[in-house]
Amino acid sequence: MCKYFIALSLLLLQSICFAFEPFIIENIRLKGLERISAGTVFNSLSPITTNKLFSLKDTPLTISNLYKTGFFKNIRLEKLGNVLIIKVQERPTISKITFEGNTDIETEDLTMALKNINFAKARVFNHSILEKVKLELQRQYFSLGKYATKIETIVTPLKRNQVAININIHEGNIARIQQINFVGNRTVADKKLLNQMILNTGGWFSFITQSDKYSDIQLSADLKAIESYYLDRGYMRFKIESTQVTITPDKQSVYITINMTEGDIFTIKKVKLSGNFIVDKSELENKLLIKAGDIFSRKKIIKSKEAISNRISNEGYYYPEINPVPIIDEKEKTIVLNFIVDPGKRIYVRRINYKGNYKTKDEVLRREMRQMEGGWITTQAVKRSVIRLERLRYFESVKLDVERVLNTDDMVDINYTVIESPSGNLMAGMGYSQTYGVLFNASIIQDNFLGSGKQVGITFENSEVRTTYRFSYLNPYTNIDGVSRRFSVFYRTTDAEEAHLSRYTTDVYGTTINYGLPVSEYDQINAGFAFDHTKLNTTDFTAQEVFDFINLNGNNYNSYRLIASFQYDTRNRTLFPDSGTLRYISAEVALPVSDLDFYKIQYKHQWLYPIVNDYILLLKANVSYGDGYGNTENLPFFENYVAGGPRTIRGFRGNTLGPLDSTGLPFGGNLRLVSNVELILPLPFTEKSRSFRLSTFLDMGNVYGFDEDFNSDELRYSTGVSAIWASPIGILSFSYARPLNKKPGDQLEFFQFTIGTTFNW
Repeated sequence: MCKYFIALSLLLLQSICFAFEPFIIENIRLKGLERISAGTVFNSLSPITTNKLFSLKDTPLTISNLYKTGFFKNIRLEKLGNVLIIKVQERPTISKITFEGNTDIETEDLTMALKNINFAKARVFNHSILEKVKLELQRQYFSLGKYATKIETIVTPLKRNQVAININIHEGNIARIQQINFVGNRTVADKKLLNQMILNTGGWFSFITQSDKYSDIQLSADLKAIESYYLDRGYMRFKIESTQVTITPDKQSVYITINMTEGDIFTIKKVKLSGNFIVDKSELENKLLIKAGDIFSRKKIIKSKEAISNRISNEGYYYPEINPVPIIDEKEKTIVLNFIVDPGKRIYVRRINYKGNYKTKDEVLRREMRQMEGGWITTQAVKRSVIRLERLRYFESVKLDVERVLNTDDMVDINYTVIESPSGNLMAGMGYSQTYGVLFNASIIQDNFLGSGKQVGITFENSEVRTTYRFSYLNPYTNIDGVSRRFSVFYRTTDAEEAHLSRYTTDVYGTTINYGLPVSEYDQINAGFAFDHTKLNTTDFTAQEVFDFINLNGNNYNSYRLIASFQYDTRNRTLFPDSGTLRYISAEVALPVSDLDFYKIQYKHQWLYPIVNDYILLLKANVSYGDGYGNTENLPFFENYVAGGPRTIRGFRGNTLGPLDSTGLPFGGNLRLVSNVELILPLPFTEKSRSFRLSTFLDMGNVYGFDEDFNSDELRYSTGVSAIWASPIGILSFSYARPLNKKPGDQLEFFQFTIGTTFNW
């Protein structure tokens, strides 16, 4: 403190070049100002002002106040008559800051880090801050494990008292972990603890995962993971005592030592509930995941607390307090766990607000709400409203914010913030499928026409297999009850041989109208009518089965069909869902007034279940059956089902499984069985994504002809890995599969992909 006082005194004495008798200030003149306004200086002079006595003892305070502004590097006081003259020399300002050599940290992030320590463009430059700049930048790189980083700064004077700052960064290499030691783990092996950590000493895939590169942030996360591991397995008194990170002199290698105290395993002696329950106590007791006799588990306690809270909040008590209070017996190593329930006040919704829907009308969002204004709030209704908005596919993301109303303790506002996705434009493009070949398409499709939620589309698609012209219209809400109406007209030509099938072509035109009626939150019935006209054409190499069919039925057919379906859907999203169930059954029948009499029935099932750590189990099944009736003996062959390829049984060439015609080409059948088991994997390098999916799978299935009985020995199996990306040009899917029971005559295709096309046969 004494040294600081002496230094300040010397500085002040150097700034004062005269001695004077006290005088009344008639005027104050400022000299040397360039960019700093006079008002800024005068504000710092208070209480020194005109018409007041100024003496030598006022000088230190005046100069000190001016120095505190940080704008000046030199200050002198002079007296001319009764005029106080203040001469200043401004510090330069920063004209620009440039970075060189930074690759691991973006320039924008470095700029923001320096701004946080008041070092930025247009700010006053102070040499003393440069050291802080270096320390801050090194801190940024140290958090990434780059301890050999060197920072060099170059200050270049410019005109008008400005400077340019160039920061040259030599990042060096990330320090790699050579060893991780655990001290104090008496019962849990080092290997199990290492399995809880992302950081490790390297392995086969370290060049991809970078898990052997040290990071302060990742180490903190790993320590929490170790703590959770113990606390979920009964070690209630577990504690990480300290962590030592040692870096070798060359700053290339890191050694980590984690010191811990495990403590003893505690078991739950008794679990009870107390407080104000609102709902039946037995119902809340059934929500408890932790029971008497279980070992202590923080995870189970938290999940029990959440389950009780969610149940109570569904009665309008949105902010309940559930406090698990343990009574610990250190001698017996047991715990009596008491969940104290305080529901608080019932909360009502004042308003529901929407943000970000610049194009979509409020009513489109509001009709999806399951939480109503004026009623009490329920967690289930609020979350379901989010899911319904996400299922619209008009929005890239939907965020929920429940905000308390000021000066009340029982009212909230609910805010839904959405980011609108492109809902349709004039588009042209191309894609490729190994089954359908090159695809060209052009379309004007508006999924959210004029922000009304209606869909209008004109589409042209052309591939080696199929050419389609289509106009479609969908109104998802024809009335307040949510009845939907879909209408379309189309013209389509198909070359079956290009799809690896029997040699024939068809020309089809028609129209469809369909109504959808929601019967509950998750159930919907659809019913409609379709008309189509089919012209069947042969080639020089057409199979005899096709000629026989034409000789019996002709080659032009009008079909009048009734279509009906039932759908049960609890999935959280329609594209890349990660939880929920879909059950779908459909039937269509060609009426007796049609030229051909037949019917088709299909059942689809999809079940998704989150397992652990973002791993998701997906089970799919598809059973399809068709047959003729009346004057038509069998299902018309051009209505047959096919299998094989990326959308059914991967590893087998598209559409090639099942019965063959007399020329040896796939002919399809009237019964198709397909089942898929997939394990959806968490993405290792990115956060949870809704546009990309990676999975490993097991496919099973086949197609059977009308003269064949189901034979399980004929089922085909394959296994492999798959990746799907919802890209700007369409759905891109890639798979690599190996058949498990190839049989003579099967056509294999290990690697399969489709790009920019979503055709289904």
